[in-house]
Amino acid sequence: MRINNLPIMRVTALLLLLFALVACGSKVNESNYAKIEIDMTEEQVKSLLGAPTESSSINVGGLSGASSKWVAKEGTINVQFLNGKVKAKAFSKPSGQK
Repeated sequence: MRINNLPIMRVTALLLLLFALVACGSKVNESNYAKIEIDMTEEQVKSLLGAPTESSSINVGGLSGASSKWVAKEGTINVQFLNGKVKAKAFSKPSGQK
């Protein structure tokens, strides 16, 4: 009697493909950083990069400010928002990368 391993092989192949796509699919990179423009909304940035790794906000006298950070293997993107719009941004590569 021969056991059919085809379903197990298909599941294994699918899992390997999913892991490869996730590993290659980081949105935190210099190309997407370049797409962030001053006065873009916070929602536009989140649709480009996904949810931030870290975020903090403050509201004072009718002004709201937020600082968000996206971290990945390729680098870190920091964006500062004032009243929900981009006012400053920065990209940094991990130490040792050029």
